[in-house]
Amino acid sequence: MTLTILAPDGVPEIRAGDDLAALVVAALAPVDGDIVVVTSKVVSKAEGRVVRGADRAAAVAEELAEPGARLVARRGPTLIVRTRLGLTMAAAGVDASNVERGSVVLLPLDPDGSARALRLAVAEHGGVNVGVVVTDTAGRAWRTGQTDIAIGAAGLLVLDDHLGRTDAHGNELAVTAPALADELAGAAELAQGKLTARPFALVRGRADLVLPVGEAGSGAAALVRVEGEDLFGYGAREAVVRALAGDPADRAPFGAPAPTEEVVEAVTRVLGVVPTVDGERLTCPPDPRLAPLVFALGWAVQEAAEKAVIQPLTP
Repeated sequence: MTLTILAPDGVPEIRAGDDLAALVVAALAPVDGDIVVVTSKVVSKAEGRVVRGADRAAAVAEELAEPGARLVARRGPTLIVRTRLGLTMAAAGVDASNVERGSVVLLPLDPDGSARALRLAVAEHGGVNVGVVVTDTAGRAWRTGQTDIAIGAAGLLVLDDHLGRTDAHGNELAVTAPALADELAGAAELAQGKLTARPFALVRGRADLVLPVGEAGSGAAALVRVEGEDLFGYGAREAVVRALAGDPADRAPFGAPAPTEEVVEAVTRVLGVVPTVDGERLTCPPDPRLAPLVFALGWAVQEAAEKAVIQPLTP
């Protein structure tokens, strides 16, 4: 397989209202089966998502106040935010780079919608069927540095689930699912760079990932874990604080109730006492540490003078 990535120079500064599709077609000359990769920044600029004279911290606070957004972790001035779109990003994706000083760029309101619109417009301008990926830069848990990921996609297979397939040795695969759209975003960024004014890229050689005309696909939203399925719903410090506070509104990121054996192990380890098990009902001596412990496990505790009763929350 040969994969070709083109990221041309000479793309002009994008302004609100610019015809992004016309610029893409002129710069990339795509053909059927190509994948067009554009940075979210130029999409945001074209859609008027630049806020001039804005304080970045204030803009982040506004994004954090959006319905569905929440704080994941805080380290000094750095805020890691799960945005209303479900994207977990530093500063809620608010960016002050590659934009006029004193301005900030917000993420597109609907990155998948932007990708769909761009795909249709490229088809109108160039008469070609392409896949579209809208990218942004994000850090990764456990890893230093950042890489580009897909925050929007259209006309593209974004995930290749290998569940049920077997490898060359006959082993059945259970969790392997390459995030194709993210891999395309990272590959394109190698050619685009960060300081080179190359916001467009063309990936050629994976026409098998491009969907037929009229099929938009699942979009990049399919790559976002739903609330409660992410094993890192809070940062380490934040998880402790949230569990101790015990606010019911904070439960969702901790996930579904843990299985009974996990709760037994946790209670035994923390309290030094093995609880009595009666189905999904556990009893043990009362202890002030129980409430935050079982809160984090998706269970609830009722304490009396003689014993504490622990049960899973009803989903």
